[in-house]
Amino acid sequence: MQRIFLFLLTNIAIMVILSVTLRILGIESLLAQNGSDLNLNALVIFSGIFGFGGAFISLAISKWMAKRMTGAKVIENPSNNDEKWLLEIVEKQSKIVGIKMPEVAIFPSPQMNAFATGASKNKALVAVSQGLLDSMTQGEIEAVIGHEMSHVANGDMVTLTLIQGVVNTFVIFFSRVIGHVVDRVILKNQRGHGIGYFVTTIFAQIILSILASVIVMYFSRKREYVADTGGADLAGHQNMINALKRLGQKEPEALPEQLAAFGIGEKPKTGWRELWSSHPPLEDRIKALEKRAKNHNEV
Repeated sequence: MQRIFLFLLTNIAIMVILSVTLRILGIESLLAQNGSDLNLNALVIFSGIFGFGGAFISLAISKWMAKRMTGAKVIENPSNNDEKWLLEIVEKQSKIVGIKMPEVAIFPSPQMNAFATGASKNKALVAVSQGLLDSMTQGEIEAVIGHEMSHVANGDMVTLTLIQGVVNTFVIFFSRVIGHVVDRVILKNQRGHGIGYFVTTIFAQIILSILASVIVMYFSRKREYVADTGGADLAGHQNMINALKRLGQKEPEALPEQLAAFGIGEKPKTGWRELWSSHPPLEDRIKALEKRAKNHNEV
């Protein structure tokens, strides 16, 4: 119920912000002076529907897509001791964080990684790679699972979907306003929308999407620190630190873009490209955990 309220409140806030912004920037008066027939209120509603609609459709099918894209196999009847232990750990942690037992899966990859996804915290999927199971100790694996369970328990999938919906709305709205201004004011087209509108809209949407993704990635990096803390609380600071150090020894599996923000790690980026990184550098995450561990007298 709280998430639904937040969704509705966010939509209303966006419509108010867009309307106020247009008046402050004088876009409405500029379009009116040039005989524009653009219905800004209708465009705001259109942008909100498609911006949030696309984000929530992606969230709704995220589990199905994750299984298809990674080849993850859900453990229904454990076939060996490792699978049985994995189910026991997830069940234990789900009780601690207060959520329903998520689906547990293993995906075939020699690289070390894990991810969590799902439409809600009580209908989630937690998956680990075979490479991670083969390369880490049980304590480290438990910490990684704790990291992913924290993503689920904190509702990070829904939170980032809301953020993505917000940026999608702004991108759709402003790309079409820019296209309309170019078509009507610069190219002086007065009949329908010409080729200039469509070319400008597509170009503006691509550029704005790239810039807007910086915002989404910023919040994703912040959630990683929180998930690391959750993993440390569930499995111990040293296990979480050791797991991150182990990840640093080998390049993590490149997860599909839709899952990257909820993985345990990603391929490191340098320089300005860090702005588009879904995870902070491993060194920074380890330092943050070591500092917290000292405050808790665990290291």
